[in-house]
Amino acid sequence: MSQNNSNETIAIQRAKEMIEKINAVEGFDPTVFAVDYTDLKTGETTKRLPVVIQIAWFKMKYPENKIAVQVTKEKEHFVAKARIYANYKDPVDCYLSEASASRTYSEDKPSVSPREWAQTAAIGIALRNAGFGLQFQIAGEDFDPVTPNEFERTPTSTENTVPDTDSPQNPGNEEPYTAEEYTAELTDAEKLEKAYQTLCPITKYSGKTLAEVLTVDPHALVWVANKYKGNPEISEAAKLICEHALSENNE
Repeated sequence: MSQNNSNETIAIQRAKEMIEKINAVEGFDPTVFAVDYTDLKTGETTKRLPVVIQIAWFKMKYPENKIAVQVTKEKEHFVAKARIYANYKDPVDCYLSEASASRTYSEDKPSVSPREWAQTAAIGIALRNAGFGLQFQIAGEDFDPVTPNEFERTPTSTENTVPDTDSPQNPGNEEPYTAEEYTAELTDAEKLEKAYQTLCPITKYSGKTLAEVLTVDPHALVWVANKYKGNPEISEAAKLICEHALSENNE
């Protein structure tokens, strides 16, 4: 019997070591940032990783990442759904993980925005599901309905929240996915490359990127930059390419 117990202990230890290697980043140890969380119902204390650390860890693992969040208001609750992507260029449905969370106003935390709170919770669950925090909580187990403000290093509980889930809630009346608040900041070179890959809106060059149009019809690119009004992002991309080309010619 003792031999069996010893073998089981060794197996558990090996399993833990394998779990700790998930999304490993050289030189970074997330365990040092873990905080104690005490369940007010059971009194049990467990380790939790603050969402800000999860985000930092994710950005180190995937430097060209994207975190997209959509929020809807359902009566007194804000429902947030987060998707995380390994690369900002990935199609909208090619995400690593998705999760949702709901929060409402708390009298115990009058300065906390329930909208931002819901977004933070959804991001934290999505990152955990993608392996950024599985070391601190059993995989598949939802956050407790009284999940603390995840941005705080010392968690405290609150009432009037509804459970978080790993799948969409109330899909009707959803806002389009946005990622402005959480998208990784691009370098100048990455911004230029993204502009180059933008599709040209001119029918004549349908299916061609702005980079391709630049080589065959520079005047068309100038028109997109200065006169095209259909999509501001496309116009800005064309302007960026034109400015870059002009600066190179002046060198």
